[in-house]
Amino acid sequence: MLLALLPVVAALVLALGGGLWSAGARAWDTQQMLRQAQRHGARSVDLAQALIETVQMGQRMDDERRLELVNQFFNRRIYFRDDIEVWGQIDYWATPLEMFAQGQGDCEDYAIGKYFALMAAGVPQAKLRLVYVRATLGGVGGVQQAHMVLAYYPSPTAEPLILDNLIGDIRPASRRPDLQPVFSFNADGLWQGTQGPGAGDPTARLSRWREVLIKAREQGLF
Repeated sequence: MLLALLPVVAALVLALGGGLWSAGARAWDTQQMLRQAQRHGARSVDLAQALIETVQMGQRMDDERRLELVNQFFNRRIYFRDDIEVWGQIDYWATPLEMFAQGQGDCEDYAIGKYFALMAAGVPQAKLRLVYVRATLGGVGGVQQAHMVLAYYPSPTAEPLILDNLIGDIRPASRRPDLQPVFSFNADGLWQGTQGPGAGDPTARLSRWREVLIKAREQGLF
């Protein structure tokens, strides 16, 4: 649940520090991933195996088809639920294996899962960013809600494509006027909005993201 985050973004940003993670996509350690999935139960194992097979298919595709494949995998197999319902916490960032164990997750869990899966399928990390946005629900004049999506950049200065759990199709950012970007990040960088100069080391400044990366590495995902 991100609703409380946006008014206090600065309060959640920690002091700058040294980077923890190297650039570039990493192949999954599938054996480690499946061993770790077993710790989360049969549903996690089943979904992990299905995702491994999906990623292997994506490795033989171009980026456009990879995006569609991975976006559909998560949007169709995971039920949306707020963190308070799933984890008993207002804001919890889950790894894909944790999400699979529940069979449900909220917006940041979808975006994180797609991020790791697309890198494993062969999309360079530099082309992917998780983006905090203000989402306007219900059209013009609707309610604003904190939300997270995954952005794909065909080139560094290109308009990004948006992968979202709110809608099924992937659209350019210009076709998502309901989303107002606040900041974006991946394992190597942090940016205000979706473009512009870097704003520091995300693993030092976003504690929940740092925790996800640590767990993901232990689970063979990164």
